Amino acid sequence: MYRIYLDNCCFNRPYDDQVQQRIVFETQAKLYIQEQILNKNIELIWSYILKFENSRNLSNAIRNAIEQWENLSILFVEKTDKIVEKAKNIMTTGIHAADALHIACAIAGGCQYFLTVDKRLLKYTDENIIICNPIEFFNIITE
Repeated sequence: MYRIYLDNCCFNRPYDDQVQQRIVFETQAKLYIQEQILNKNIELIWSYILKFENSRNLSNAIRNAIEQWENLSILFVEKTDKIVEKAKNIMTTGIHAADALHIACAIAGGCQYFLTVDKRLLKYTDENIIICNPIEFFNIITE
């Protein structure tokens, strides 16, 4: 069973302008992954930072649609000193605070995979988790 964490930009991908083919492919892969979560083939982890970032979404419809995924998660990761400390260590590599908190929460939640469409984050590596985009993860789970 795969345990994953999707960051806020990944959850928002289907609502992005679908003009670029890469965005279309990422959207389709993300929607397939969501289907696998619904079918209980993949475990989703949620966190306090994901909840906070989503609460700031200016679109009520998008915010509410994304918020529904919290109910399908198997674990909610709360803020702890250990998570904040891990995020601070991640930030020393140039990753921004919110992104570092997402990664730290995913690790604390026991995720094997952290999914993002943020090109900068995709360059970050951590021995505790695999960071990839939805297309890469789709390829992993459908091999």
